[in-house]
Amino acid sequence: MFSGWRSSRGDASLSDVHRSIAVRQKSSTWRRAAAFLGPGYLVAVGYMDPGNWATSIAGGSRFGYTLLVVALVSNIMAIVLQSLCARLAIASGRDLAQACRDAFPKPVGYVLWFLAEIAIIATDIAEVIGTAIGLNLIFGIPLELGVIITALDVFLILYLQKLGFRWVEALIVALLAVIAACFAVQIVLADPNWGDVVRGFAPTTEIVTNPEMLYLALGILGATVMPHNLYLHSGIVQTRDYGDTLPEKREALKFATIDSTVALMFALLVNASILILAAATFNVAGRTEIAELGEAHSLLAPMLGLAIAPTLFGIALLCCGINSTVTATLAGQIVMEGFLHIQLAPWLRRLITRVIAIVPAAGVTIWFGQSGTAQLLILTQVVLSLQLSFAVFPLVMFTADRRKMGDLVAPPWLVALAVLIALLIAGLNVKLLADFVLR
Repeated sequence: MFSGWRSSRGDASLSDVHRSIAVRQKSSTWRRAAAFLGPGYLVAVGYMDPGNWATSIAGGSRFGYTLLVVALVSNIMAIVLQSLCARLAIASGRDLAQACRDAFPKPVGYVLWFLAEIAIIATDIAEVIGTAIGLNLIFGIPLELGVIITALDVFLILYLQKLGFRWVEALIVALLAVIAACFAVQIVLADPNWGDVVRGFAPTTEIVTNPEMLYLALGILGATVMPHNLYLHSGIVQTRDYGDTLPEKREALKFATIDSTVALMFALLVNASILILAAATFNVAGRTEIAELGEAHSLLAPMLGLAIAPTLFGIALLCCGINSTVTATLAGQIVMEGFLHIQLAPWLRRLITRVIAIVPAAGVTIWFGQSGTAQLLILTQVVLSLQLSFAVFPLVMFTADRRKMGDLVAPPWLVALAVLIALLIAGLNVKLLADFVLR
């Protein structure tokens, strides 16, 4: 589109639903804005997936409200980076994977593709385990069987995509509403010390100097700002038929940014609720070792005094798992098609990703039970954090390049903030590796 790109884009991102949702330019501003509601909530799902639950519960039970500031900072980072994803997609008509394929030599592109696949597999492992634990908590289904059942979600996704992309978004939003309602009730039951909650959003140097706290903080960061979400958002924004003129693109960028920002603030409320619930129940009672989702579930009833609390916890966890599998499917499709220019049927792409994720997840659940799954969940989030820089740096490079972006190039202040975020993420990851390799 612009001289900064070396070749034509090729097939559109998610070509079966590309530009499938109309934006009626002659309608009111509110109706045009409403047409963009949806992608942000698919992105927000990745910020509250089961892996996030494990790190937030471990952080809340171990260190109380201290790590709330990490959830807040991570969310601010997410808002900035996701706005850049929308900017890249709307300005260039490419998703992040397609942009990487064009900008870098083939060997570099293959390495970035491999790292993106590792991130998606790590995400999928967390979702497989989380959904299986949710099925176990609510219906008593053994974990091993629950892991296998999660593979069947491919049929749900295929059915919804046949009906139209709006149906996928409707499912996500409905399940998010259930999750929010479940946590609202649990927070009321837990009755946290709100003064301590507010103080938990204040920064402290202990997070960096304490290796255990940094490990969990990076897990929360990896579970919040997730690499696959950067690819996902740059693809699903293009499901809107927003037009090709510069004013239409500017308006599309404004509405898409509002959509993702509001959705991510909602995600922050859910993430903070998980950590607050763990701090108000487990940390206050001296149970600082809680990290397993199943153990947290079983302790909620005696600690909160109501049998409904663990049921609400299980329902919210299951909804999170189902939601996350839908978005991981789309992200996997975008990454494979964008980097390799290979288009597979969605059901085949999903099955390939699912099999790769189910093997380690099934192995851990069979051999170690829930204690093993808790450690694997936290590890997957740290892996995601370590992979993040390889998606963030290209994104910042592209959106700061006027030759690639044209008049929608990111303003200098936004580029500076994004560079600071990218360097902070990279620096924290180096610190994490140093602490655990040298200790």
